[in-house]
Amino acid sequence: MSLVIVVEGVFILNVSEMIDKYSEHLLRIAYYYTKNLHAAEDIVQDVFIKYTQSNYEEQGQLRAYLTKMTINRTKDYLKSWSYRRIQLREHLPTIPFFQKERIIHRELQSTIGEAVLSLPIKYREVIIFYYYEELNTAEIASLLQLPESTIRTRLRRAREKLRPLLSDEWEEYYE
Repeated sequence: MSLVIVVEGVFILNVSEMIDKYSEHLLRIAYYYTKNLHAAEDIVQDVFIKYTQSNYEEQGQLRAYLTKMTINRTKDYLKSWSYRRIQLREHLPTIPFFQKERIIHRELQSTIGEAVLSLPIKYREVIIFYYYEELNTAEIASLLQLPESTIRTRLRRAREKLRPLLSDEWEEYYE
């Protein structure tokens, strides 16, 4: 049996096509929060399971809805007892086998990616949404349910924290 979903006016024949379309984006977001590939994969899987079990009615973009679900699920994970108790730090393999692992592996190897991942989560998330997802401050404020002035302050503070870490590269990306 195939579940038919309508996304942004386009029929998606089944859930697997929707997963193919959005999983890379959601995986990247979850990974930037958790810094753990396996936890990020579990979170994205949970998001898709909850989505298929929900009675979601199209009110906006599905991508934004799934992104918000991923952020909330990731924050729940970071607050969980098991995360705080165990905090396993896994390293990516030297030779990645899957495309999604290659994407994250490339991000980790870049100086900018490492610097962004070293930021505290409240600064990391605004940098990710502003520079990687290319959202404006109003969209980020709506997504995180924070005042826009808070987003601008966090963005400014995040840039200040990144400046010493990226000395040479900073001039290219700051402008």
